[in-house]
Amino acid sequence: MVSHDSDRNSRRRFLKATGVGAIAASAGCVGLSGNSGNQGKPIVFGQPAAQTGKWDFLQPGITQATNMAVKEINKAGGPLDRELKIVRRDTSVNPQQARTVVQQLIENDNAIAINGLFSSEIAPLFEFLKGLETPINTPWPGTNFLDTKGGDKMTPKKLSDDGWVWRTTISDTVQTAGGARHALDKGIKRVGVIHGNTAGARTWAEGFMNHFKDGGGSVAKTVEVQEGKSSYQAGLSRLFDADFKAFVVSMGLEDATTLFRDWESGGYGRQPILSDVLADPKLAKTIGSKFDGAWSATPVGQGPYFQGFKSKFNNAGNAEMNAWVPCAYDSVVSTALAIERAGEASPKAIEKNLGPVTRKNGKTVSTFADGQKALKNGEITFQGAATRCNFTQYGNVFGSVGIMTAQADSFKQTDVIKAKTLRKFVDQDEY
Repeated sequence: MVSHDSDRNSRRRFLKATGVGAIAASAGCVGLSGNSGNQGKPIVFGQPAAQTGKWDFLQPGITQATNMAVKEINKAGGPLDRELKIVRRDTSVNPQQARTVVQQLIENDNAIAINGLFSSEIAPLFEFLKGLETPINTPWPGTNFLDTKGGDKMTPKKLSDDGWVWRTTISDTVQTAGGARHALDKGIKRVGVIHGNTAGARTWAEGFMNHFKDGGGSVAKTVEVQEGKSSYQAGLSRLFDADFKAFVVSMGLEDATTLFRDWESGGYGRQPILSDVLADPKLAKTIGSKFDGAWSATPVGQGPYFQGFKSKFNNAGNAEMNAWVPCAYDSVVSTALAIERAGEASPKAIEKNLGPVTRKNGKTVSTFADGQKALKNGEITFQGAATRCNFTQYGNVFGSVGIMTAQADSFKQTDVIKAKTLRKFVDQDEY
């Protein structure tokens, strides 16, 4: 194997954790054995998961894609000829529970990388997570909080300036730019905004408003509501006192379902614009024909390897595809290839190699098996199922945005805003 830069010092950092309470977290181990001659202990990646809570409807697809990636990697012999295992623990997308789960994955399960965590978990825990010095390569967080926080600052050999967080999904900055441009192109010049009080819901709404106003639009009124309510009539009443053509909704699926039931019964009308997670058939089916025409700007999730990935995913189980499913595959494969490039399975080695293994400096590959072979002869550039996966200095990726429109109890892609079109609307330093 070609010798690559890595930190050869094996280490297990003592975690200076304080105030850790007991939680009821289910742990699942996925170890799909590869060659019987694999040497050494299994390599463990930890996956904080949304197995319960309001985002649990998204987890089955993530689990299926992750397990598929692990199976492929082990079939190829595993990173450094060792078996790869995923340990999955439930966080319910609760920040305090996530804090404890990440500690358990690292301290108890010996995970050397984390492949999970949502926006509403990472934002409040960022300094704590960064201090663990274990790379987090996650398919979930769109929050613009991470736009200049993660990555290796393009100095992969130097760890002192690293943010230790990477994401294989595009930022809300990118998709909200796409949504705002689509609204303006449709002649919508004035909107109302109603959003939940979580970090993810708030930052998505803020991103949309900023891009919309930058493009010449105006925001008539903004209403923040507490999530988990049994009715949103009061919030809708406050919002619809204002004059606007369309209204933007950013909150969880269950809360949005309640809100749109109230919207329908109240006869409020006007054009709904939805945050990315709301382009779900369950919402369209629940609200019915009055919801037709509602649209959402979402990550297209169709990178160079998407078609190959989609075929294998459909044969791997019955889970539904969502925008974050191919991102989960990219997260696991890029992390495993970072180990292979480093020649060492440790957190520091992964952190130093995630950037180099995805940037434009070698043979293009999209699977672990192809990357493993190519690394024996030189450098590689991993290009994923969701995006081209060329990590920026802040650990971001860039991709196209799809417009998903409610039609006949479902959502269908009705337009795509290409990545090259969106680049001029976002900061080039970050992307």
